Amino acid sequence: MATKKDAKRILWVDDELESLKPHFLFLEKRGYDLTGAVSGDEAIALVTKEQFDMVLLDEMMPGKDGLTTLEEIKAVQPHLPVVMVTKSEEESLMDEAIGQKIDDYLVKPVNPSQVLLVVKRMLEAKKIISDSSMKRYITEINRFNQKLYAPIEPEDWFEAARILARWNLELDINNDIGLNQTLEGTRKEWNTEFTKYIEAHYQNWLHSEDRPVLSPDVTGKYIIPRLKKQEKVALIVVDCMRLDQWMLVEPLAAEYYNIERKYYFSMLPSATPFARNALFAGIFPDEIHRMYPDNYGSFDEGSLNRMEDRLFADNLARNGLRFNRKLRYTKIYNNSEGETIAKRIADFFQSPIVTFVFNFLDILAHGRSNNVILKEIAGTEAAFRSLMKSWFEHSPLFTILKAFAARDFTVIVTTDHGSVLCKRGTMAHGKRSTSTNLRYKYGDNLNSDPKDSILIKKPEQWRLPTFSLATTYILAKEDFFFVYPNNYNEMVRQFSDSFQHGGISLEEMVVPIAIMTPR
Repeated sequence: MATKKDAKRILWVDDELESLKPHFLFLEKRGYDLTGAVSGDEAIALVTKEQFDMVLLDEMMPGKDGLTTLEEIKAVQPHLPVVMVTKSEEESLMDEAIGQKIDDYLVKPVNPSQVLLVVKRMLEAKKIISDSSMKRYITEINRFNQKLYAPIEPEDWFEAARILARWNLELDINNDIGLNQTLEGTRKEWNTEFTKYIEAHYQNWLHSEDRPVLSPDVTGKYIIPRLKKQEKVALIVVDCMRLDQWMLVEPLAAEYYNIERKYYFSMLPSATPFARNALFAGIFPDEIHRMYPDNYGSFDEGSLNRMEDRLFADNLARNGLRFNRKLRYTKIYNNSEGETIAKRIADFFQSPIVTFVFNFLDILAHGRSNNVILKEIAGTEAAFRSLMKSWFEHSPLFTILKAFAARDFTVIVTTDHGSVLCKRGTMAHGKRSTSTNLRYKYGDNLNSDPKDSILIKKPEQWRLPTFSLATTYILAKEDFFFVYPNNYNEMVRQFSDSFQHGGISLEEMVVPIAIMTPR
């Protein structure tokens, strides 16, 4: 029980205080400090000169009634929680009280347990939620940790990513520093185990039909069967969208759609030139390179996704899907382009398959590394999520989703890969012509620390293009990023705490795919 000094102070305003003695005793036994006032004027005088944690306010009193007293209390202490206690159940009275920013409402007669419940909700919710969260967290984390000691399946890693994402979102609302630190430790531990799992199993997936869904399998599993059944499909790919980010905005979309959320693994490197090309083409990057040699014709990474529309059209044609109308494929880099598309969205409704690629999140993630103001605004993962949600709510993407919700389209929202917040630099060695990405690199005769990365000497075993006899790839593990020896300190300073992608982590590789049907 709290001491008198630490006790939460409650002011109860009622012209019949004598009848409330049982309530006062009940709450005082539970550690609360109760003060009574028999009129609105007395209550306002007390609130003006003393500090209270909440007010219980009778609605019907001689002199100043409850609503008038409420208004004057809020003028003195605008953030002081006030709970109205009344005999009236009239809706108009409730509306008026809510309009004056009442914090809760109790209808007489009230029993002590009802009062205790509202008091706890007003004064102890954060502590109760924190205590409950810790218990639930320990139970859930321990349950998954048990799986790590037994043979683990690919789908178990979907669960791991979902658990981490859900707790990220919960702690964004109920910030608990201790639990945040514990979650960070769990994330690090699980990513270490996930990296080991990928090293042990990923190559086998690439050469087996019995594998979890990877980037090249997405269209064959989720899009082509629907098109063959004459369903209209809108495919929306949000570049570099993490699972936690989608889970944050999914409730907004759920107002307009029934949503079934699935998952798949982004292929490696978990980066646009490989994962997104494979998603659209329905084949692995080594096959893309053989069939379309010009697609990977240079080390200019910005040019490696210039023919996605053709890859997608050819993929559909190989599966027997040819359409009288031209496929609609639109890549959107910024909001002004998106707004232009949103204004003429009706032009797209006649096509059997419509594809939109939104690059804003990827640009935002990379821009954060080079923009001091942006890094200040989105300095943490929680802040970046909040920024993403704000963008989504006001974005052409949401406008387009709402427009398709009124049409007979199945809307599929996904991404090519996520991103990881990089914490640790690790040395990479290679020629000047080596690709520039910080989480993966390809070039001639690359090398790196095997504790922090994977060296791929035979790209064909990883279903990746070979550009010369000496082509190698390196992939960063966990939260490492590559730096060069001659610029080590400057690169670490610039790119620590930056969002990157292309390597091996749950945040990059476990990708959401939302199948959405209009309500």
